[in-house]
Amino acid sequence: MIPFSRTAIADVMVFEPVRHGDRRGFFSEVFRQDAFTAAGIEAAFVQDNHSLSGPAGVLRGLHFQTGASAQGKLVRAARGAILDVAVDIRHGSPTFGQHVAVELSAENWRQLWVPAGMAHGFVTLVPETEVIYKVTAYYDPAADKGLAFDDPDLGIDWRFRACDLVLSDKDRRHPRLGELPPYFTFAERTA
Repeated sequence: MIPFSRTAIADVMVFEPVRHGDRRGFFSEVFRQDAFTAAGIEAAFVQDNHSLSGPAGVLRGLHFQTGASAQGKLVRAARGAILDVAVDIRHGSPTFGQHVAVELSAENWRQLWVPAGMAHGFVTLVPETEVIYKVTAYYDPAADKGLAFDDPDLGIDWRFRACDLVLSDKDRRHPRLGELPPYFTFAERTA
């Protein structure tokens, strides 16, 4: 089993796969369906994504998809390090508008489970960082939305001055939390 822990947003979880090393290198089971099931996660992954960011300070996000294309994500840094951030945008949630930030690196080998209903983004902490993440729905440009990374109501410390961050033009223009329609509604688990 892959050990996991819950964050301040209970549905966002940190998984810590074990690496078994010897003189050849290491081996690690980075995903096991039974570990997800044991954590109460029902997810079927349909796509793996891989990004490379050259400089430190590349910020990608905050992103999410809506409707039937809403995505859960299992994120890890295969090389380098990121600060991975999930923001709860589920209306009615006790943690609505709150975020968790977890450092993921090739060294600590952690992974972050970000369920649908969260805006997600990360900033690279070192140059030449590669991020790999599994998603539960295909990319859908019509459902692709975003949240302002610098919304003061979110209070996210990205560890870089805003003027030093490297973002796409699209990511600089996302609306603030107070401007988002209610794309997601919180539903408590009964089991």
